[in-house]
Amino acid sequence: MAAQCCCRKAPGAEAAPARPPPEPPPALDVASASSAQLFRLRHLQLGLELRPEARELAGCLVLELCALRPAPRALVLDAHPALRLHSAAFRRAPAAAETSCAFAFPAPGPGPPPPPLPAFPEGPGTEPASCPLAFRLDPFTDYGSSLTVTLPPELQAHHPFQVILRYTSTDAPAIWWLDPELTYGNAKPFVFTQGHSVCNRSFFPCFDTPAVKCTYSAVVKAPSGVQVLMSATQSVYLEEEGVYRFHMEHPVPAYLVALVAGDLKPADIGPRYDIVFLPPSFPIVAMENPCLTFIISSILESDEFLVIDVIHEVAHSWFGNAVTNATWEEMWLSEGLATYAQRRITTETYGAAFTCLETAFRLDALHRQMRLLGEDSPVSKLQVKLEPGVNPSHLMNLFTYEKGYCFVYYLSQLCGDPQRFDDFLRAYVEKYKFTSVVAQDLLDSFLSFFPELKEQSVDCRAGLEFERWLNATGPPLAEPDLSQGSSLTRPVEALFQLWTAEPLDQAAASASAIDISKWRTFQTALFLDRLLDGSPLPQEVVMSLSKCYSSLLDSMNAEIRIRWLQIVVRNDYYPDLHRVRRFLESQMSRMYTIPLYEDLCTGALKSFALEVFYQTQGRLHPNLRRTIQQILSQGLGPSAEASTAPNAELARAGAEAGSDSAALLLGDEAPSSTISLRDVNVSA
Repeated sequence: MAAQCCCRKAPGAEAAPARPPPEPPPALDVASASSAQLFRLRHLQLGLELRPEARELAGCLVLELCALRPAPRALVLDAHPALRLHSAAFRRAPAAAETSCAFAFPAPGPGPPPPPLPAFPEGPGTEPASCPLAFRLDPFTDYGSSLTVTLPPELQAHHPFQVILRYTSTDAPAIWWLDPELTYGNAKPFVFTQGHSVCNRSFFPCFDTPAVKCTYSAVVKAPSGVQVLMSATQSVYLEEEGVYRFHMEHPVPAYLVALVAGDLKPADIGPRYDIVFLPPSFPIVAMENPCLTFIISSILESDEFLVIDVIHEVAHSWFGNAVTNATWEEMWLSEGLATYAQRRITTETYGAAFTCLETAFRLDALHRQMRLLGEDSPVSKLQVKLEPGVNPSHLMNLFTYEKGYCFVYYLSQLCGDPQRFDDFLRAYVEKYKFTSVVAQDLLDSFLSFFPELKEQSVDCRAGLEFERWLNATGPPLAEPDLSQGSSLTRPVEALFQLWTAEPLDQAAASASAIDISKWRTFQTALFLDRLLDGSPLPQEVVMSLSKCYSSLLDSMNAEIRIRWLQIVVRNDYYPDLHRVRRFLESQMSRMYTIPLYEDLCTGALKSFALEVFYQTQGRLHPNLRRTIQQILSQGLGPSAEASTAPNAELARAGAEAGSDSAALLLGDEAPSSTISLRDVNVSA
């Protein structure tokens, strides 16, 4: 916090207005059309009205800004064709640090001009003047537009002002509407938002870049009986006004502003940490919205996966939320550090063996992805080059998580003591909390915290140079020692070897003596993944596998069942197709439907897939329905949610999280590929 001067003015003298030191401009983000480097965003206020019948959100946005240089000609914000701008206005900021407002919302649909903007009280009997501003929307990329707002010519540097925008948003990629019949209660409409990476520009105009963070407040009006939650530190329901009020006291990037509304049922399960379990149409597994983690309800039955997902999102409280990667090209700064913190927590809570098992499971998926992409793939770098026009969510893959984790683990090994490295991470978070950083900030802090390592030039060790970690393609330069997990991984390897040994009858007899019902979920999932990697298998092997395991696996959680059913489909094993049908008839989640439809359509079972889809499509979210229709029409993996899919951290499909497109690339209109969703598993 900046120090405040306590000196008194000399009698009769006027103190010069305080001027904060100039702030460094945000890192250039090619995924943002905004002029964020020319302004300081102090706070944003949102007034929102939910209109579920029209699937529309009406908004009044107040941006509190300072120009970093005199007389900027225009303010450029990230927006989206889904936004319909009604008006823009300029207002000099009130003298008070806090302002309040009564939001007037645009009238629904076409009609007369919207009513005047509300007054923002500056003090008793006074009101700051406002004036309308010219604005225009221009194309930017296929995932957004640029909104240019002309500013008054006399604007001075470092003097606060407000820009007020009134808009409606319809069919926005960030906003997911559910009809009552797609909810568990079947009574109330439901809506949630998903902003990662660059979708919140369709929720409200903003500096949609992780380099810019600010506090925010919101007022939300919802239909009667609909509860509203937002990713905020404070919330209150004003019954007499029929509105919810929220305030986030810590600066956050735009993508972490999140909302959910519907027939929400609270349950106290322990000390305060708020989680919302969303309907199966939630497009990813989990999202670390501050103070309000979103998790897909489908994962509830898979206890070990649920534990990992929750701990991972908790870890994002420090890495990703408090300290954020300044550019999308370095997402590993959030995901790699959060994965490391997650595994430190599970080691302390569940033991080293469990953590090593989970890590082996993920690294197994990383090497699978590498075999598919090739070791020279540019997306395997930690510092990935984002080309203009490319959706940054396309950069989300296992390397972001697991190669990033391996680098952080390597740093922890250099200092020789996990506890000392924990101390470093605490100091790093304390230094950079509520700001955005680049990789050099982390590495400079590391070498400053451990001066003895700096003296040893550990950043320049041959073959393990820090620069090479960041910019070399291919696998991690070093991987952790997972021998502490051998008591759990060795039985998996032994069973897999039995099933691939000759002669089959002896292998089956030996394998049947191993009781996998007592295994941990990650053990069974790892075993089935190995069988999937070896598919297609000889038919007699699949027949024996089915005889030994099919009924048992059918009683396990969905993470296990989908893997076995993919083995059934990839091996055209018709006797177990009824289990595939029953699974798809009961699932509405993309993470458990898309992998099976992909496999069905790349094999000889496309007619079966069509039959099941036509029987179940009425229970699927429209976005998921379009994706599956795309798979069925092409016979390949989906490109994306027909340009309506919210982007976020990778959706797990089948195994643990999988990418949201068949090309490892998540986002709107991603190119098709023959790579299966299930082959690109990452943690949430």
